[in-house]
Amino acid sequence: MQKLGTALSNMVMPNIGAFIAWGLITALFIKEGWLQAIFTGLQDPDGWVAKIGGWGAYDGAGIVGPMITYLLPILIGYTGGRMIHGNRGAVVGAIATIGVVTGADVPMFMGAMIMGPLGGWLMKKADALWEGKVRPGFEMLIDNFSAGILGMFLAIFGFFGIGPIVSSFTRVAGNAVDFLVENDLLPLTSILIEPAKVLFLNNAINHGVLTPLGTTQALETGKSILFLLEANPGPGLGLLLAYMVFGRGIARASAPGAAIIQFFGGIHEIYFPYVLMKPKLIIATILGGMTGVFINVLFGSGLRAPAAPGSIIAVYAQTASGSYLGVTLSVVGAAAVSFAVASLLLKTDRSTDEPDLAAATAGMESLKGKKSSVASVLVGGDTAVLAGPINTIVFACDAGMGSSAMGASVLRRKVHKAGFGEIKVTNSAISNLTDTYDLVVSHRDLTDRARQKTPSAAHVSVEDFMSSPRYDEIVEQLEQTNGGGTAPAAPAEEPAVEEVEQSEGGVDVLALDSIVLNGSARTAADAISEAGQLLVAAGAVDPAYVDAMHARERSISTYMGNGLAIPHGTNEAKDTIRRTGLSFVRYTEPIDWNGKPAEFVVGIAGAGKDHMALLTKIAQVFLKSEDVARLREAQTADEIRALLTGGDK
Repeated sequence: MQKLGTALSNMVMPNIGAFIAWGLITALFIKEGWLQAIFTGLQDPDGWVAKIGGWGAYDGAGIVGPMITYLLPILIGYTGGRMIHGNRGAVVGAIATIGVVTGADVPMFMGAMIMGPLGGWLMKKADALWEGKVRPGFEMLIDNFSAGILGMFLAIFGFFGIGPIVSSFTRVAGNAVDFLVENDLLPLTSILIEPAKVLFLNNAINHGVLTPLGTTQALETGKSILFLLEANPGPGLGLLLAYMVFGRGIARASAPGAAIIQFFGGIHEIYFPYVLMKPKLIIATILGGMTGVFINVLFGSGLRAPAAPGSIIAVYAQTASGSYLGVTLSVVGAAAVSFAVASLLLKTDRSTDEPDLAAATAGMESLKGKKSSVASVLVGGDTAVLAGPINTIVFACDAGMGSSAMGASVLRRKVHKAGFGEIKVTNSAISNLTDTYDLVVSHRDLTDRARQKTPSAAHVSVEDFMSSPRYDEIVEQLEQTNGGGTAPAAPAEEPAVEEVEQSEGGVDVLALDSIVLNGSARTAADAISEAGQLLVAAGAVDPAYVDAMHARERSISTYMGNGLAIPHGTNEAKDTIRRTGLSFVRYTEPIDWNGKPAEFVVGIAGAGKDHMALLTKIAQVFLKSEDVARLREAQTADEIRALLTGGDK
């Protein structure tokens, strides 16, 4: 659903400017428009107002009808095709879209969202069939005719097939909306829309359903309430105001800035972490959203076109004449109810722990699938601003034997791939840090300790060690502070894997007896014990080390991301390690690792640094989805060991 919503959004959002232009032209020139209200004498259908706006929806007069009938759907289809296969896909997508546009009696936004990507995909597959097989001199002929012929068939298919189907669906959905309005049930849609926003499913609902239906409704009546179901900034504003009054810690301190960005900037995602911190607050936004919808239904208010982004400025710019009072009251009412309910929930909250905004923000980015452009406003110091050139980066953790080594390996790979091969990326236990590093990366729960040891360094906090969006931010800032990267260089501090496949005593670091293909544990605690007992059985650690692994997990999670957890002991337990050793356990049913799914558990006991290169190799394996798939399918311990150590060529 998130991928679908993203795809729909990517087709619509680049063309929002065209929607705004259509909305403004509509607001000015239709019968109920601003100019008609001002120049009441210009009622003549042959007048210039009528010629620009047109009184009929599909009579071909004016600009309003042709824009919504042809321009907007074709732009969406063109963009959808381009997303799949560049300019050739865009052209075929536009041709395919004109078929559904002319074969329907309603604006074909949904049809464009189908035919545009379909045209691009089919063109991409067709080009692949004769790639490298066309004789020199015939490329342009083949390219042009193939696009034209495919576009012709898709236009015909859209006219006779997709167009009527989508028209029927649009009418059914429109009737459903009319039923909700007539029976005063439309406010209930907030029960779906508000949670969907926090889960980043709003694009699938807003751009896939509400915008097409709302545009059709606006064409007929001059406005639509559907444009306000998701875009109303009131519920989020009320929630943030409640945090300003009754919140604690960084959540309270950051709420004012977030409120400004949400209300005036229209970036609603900035309040999502505040809900994720305390999920019961979704009740406040639902009730606030229902209040806003109810007021708009009561006053019959609506917008002429989509308000994107959901800023109060964009909302007022698209408000239909005669709807300003209703829209204003809907925003104020939604904010007031959301504030009242959120305040009650925050004030009566018996939790004594300060809400973890950084963790909630990381969770939001995980749901979104990429870093958030506004996350730094919420987490403040978690995203460092590098003041000068960076020469040394250290990834610090509690013990320095597992998490930091994996994180440093991933970050090193990104930094060097970006062309900054001269930058040294290492790992260390926090207790061994010295104030000689330019940048320190650590788990969010350890950043304060790391900052005490290295006060002059810049600090970045992460949670997901394997795929944290903070790594990309570091690379972006290196491009600003260190200048453009040169050719990538291999990290000199990483020894070859063959050098560390055995410990100093000549014993395998990862023995075949320490590899289990089907683990028996069902909880994270049992999985830690299972991995730890393998280390005990291999003679790598004393039994007391397993207790230290549990203690480490209670303080800081060892979940790395991408289905991997690497439990290991605390720094104080190093005297219980006899020699370096690793264990590997695979689980058919993923283990719930503090809310994250762990399929693979690697137990670690590091007596020195002779396991670091092997951890580096393991990190590289888990960065590639195809290698992770091979780990899932491996049938023997030998296959697992070969994959993890690089012996499988």
